[in-house]
Amino acid sequence: MANFLIDASLPRPSAALVASYGHTAIDVRDIGMGTASDQQIAAHAQASQLILLTKDQDFGNVIDYPPNQYHGIAVVEPPAQIGRAGVLALVETLLRQQHIIDILDGRLAIIQPGRIRLRPPP
Repeated sequence: MANFLIDASLPRPSAALVASYGHTAIDVRDIGMGTASDQQIAAHAQASQLILLTKDQDFGNVIDYPPNQYHGIAVVEPPAQIGRAGVLALVETLLRQQHIIDILDGRLAIIQPGRIRLRPPP
């Protein structure tokens, strides 16, 4: 079981989807951080040792958000015009791969249709 912080960039049902896989899911909108800055969200994820799950591509910048300083960052990279169901399907792509979740500490995962890239690689 892992503990996730769900960014406001993801659809509301993301937390329920994460929880349906047996993980803890905290949506930033439920803890008064729905309009928080990226830096505030990142700091909360760090302090609480949560895997940050987001669609915000800024979190994929390893210079601004060095993966080794986080319990894990997972960035969903949907193609343009994919819609909410497609974004949730990409989130589920990660959730189906527990072996990746198990090694996310200190890593960035980029979730794209058909693949998940890890930085640094395992």
